[in-house]
Amino acid sequence: MNRNKCLSCGLVNATIDENCRRCGTPLTGEGEEPAEPVEENRRKRTLGKRLLWILGATLFFLFASYMSLRVTSDDLGSDQRQIVHRSVTILEQRGFGSEARLLNTLTSYRSTDNWWNRFVGHRDAYAATNFPFEVLTLYPEFFSDSADDLERAAILLHEARHLFGSGEEAALEFVWRNKRKLGWTEDKYGISKVWINTKEQTLNLVPSLFQCGPDGKSDCTP
Repeated sequence: MNRNKCLSCGLVNATIDENCRRCGTPLTGEGEEPAEPVEENRRKRTLGKRLLWILGATLFFLFASYMSLRVTSDDLGSDQRQIVHRSVTILEQRGFGSEARLLNTLTSYRSTDNWWNRFVGHRDAYAATNFPFEVLTLYPEFFSDSADDLERAAILLHEARHLFGSGEEAALEFVWRNKRKLGWTEDKYGISKVWINTKEQTLNLVPSLFQCGPDGKSDCTP
């Protein structure tokens, strides 16, 4: 006697059986087609849940990291915030709209180092950034060593490039190429501490900007 094997549960049935004696599945094969789409849908749901879990875990990690940077550092004082606001306004007025918007809307200003800055350490600087969390720490020298609000705007322009993801060389080159557009020029600020330090750093990291003139050592972006 010929036998029919059920493709659903594996039971071997008699040839005359139309339905499986164990699970009731039709032995003609008509009832087996939905099995594949059901299994495929199940796999899709499982993959979707995994992707949602990964996305949720990533967002939670980023948020927790951002909050840890804030709670382990101090906010700016009201007077300091007014100074920063004036300097950002100068950037906006001089045509640096994208940098000004970033500094005005997304940047979290701090006055002391957070745990990450303390862990990695930093060389003498006027400010430090934490990308991509858009946290900007302004050190006392930012306020004391700069000549005025416009020079502080030059420092903020440099830090804004870091908040966009640029490295140190790119940030220095951007500021140096745009110093005249900003109004931060050597004839007005050439003896200031910020100018001298910035020029020295730019000369060391982007020497190509100082290979012009008859002597090959002049500033290419006067």
